[in-house]
Amino acid sequence: MLRRPRRNRKSIAIREMVEETTLTTKDFIFPLFLLEGKNKKIEVDSMPGIFRLTTDLMLKEIEECLKLGIKAFDIFPVVDEKYKDKMATQSANEKFFYLKALKEIKAQFPEACIMTDVAMDPYSSDGHDGIVDENGNILNDETLEVLADMALAQAATGIDIIGPSDMMDGRVEVIRDVLDDNNFENVSIMSYSAKYASAFYGPFRDALDSAPKSGDKKTYQMNPANKHEALIEAELDADEGADFLMVKPALAYLDVIHLLKENHELPIAAYNVSGEYSMIKAAAQKGWLNGELAMMESLLSIKRAGADVILSYFAKEAALLLKK
Repeated sequence: MLRRPRRNRKSIAIREMVEETTLTTKDFIFPLFLLEGKNKKIEVDSMPGIFRLTTDLMLKEIEECLKLGIKAFDIFPVVDEKYKDKMATQSANEKFFYLKALKEIKAQFPEACIMTDVAMDPYSSDGHDGIVDENGNILNDETLEVLADMALAQAATGIDIIGPSDMMDGRVEVIRDVLDDNNFENVSIMSYSAKYASAFYGPFRDALDSAPKSGDKKTYQMNPANKHEALIEAELDADEGADFLMVKPALAYLDVIHLLKENHELPIAAYNVSGEYSMIKAAAQKGWLNGELAMMESLLSIKRAGADVILSYFAKEAALLLKK
């Protein structure tokens, strides 16, 4: 007997009936870039359609996204050079615009899930995720104290999820301990467990002006050649108290997303990073591919690989399509 799998593809109704993976707005976290000041909206040159926004305009953006069904947002600060120093001191200053904005956003939209970024690079004059010594080495244990202070300051604004993106050893345990010791037991940690030293971060660093001033991040971010090392990092983060495990980037590491999903019970997040976004946007602008179809296919592939949560700059655009 000739088997005919095509019978299950012969109509839209049947294809949808047997569809194995379904993408919804509940899957998304929308990364946003926060500017100091008022009524400012500046497009990121290397990320068409993505803007740096001041608090007043970000509140409007979040309101629009909530109406589309996007309920979670990851907010990154665009820090002016005048505020940066070697110890990232502004990161824990409760009067700094980022922390004040987080408090205002959470107060206005208590139903929204607000995630924050814990790493030194936006605030560091060196542009690294850790303290840099006179020889250019990244000091792991000394950095943990800075990250703990930063996480505690962010938790005090009322946010929901802390996102340690620095890849320092032991940072999840230190952050979990300081949160618990200060009555923030309900603040979650979404650990960047398998964050690779990737070429796909370029547009993000343009958006925040956070590229390293010297050297690179290969002594703390993971080697793209390694897959099983991700299991080690994920196991450590889970043991230290993480609530989510993240893989970053997403599209070039679908195998790693799948590997973590198969080996861990914690929810798996994947960060569909700026370079992945910009490649599709650039090709679509050139007319080389259908941007909407490529966007939805790439997001679907991330979920199919095993991601429970997808951080993506496509979130709002995809939500508009899903709403149709």
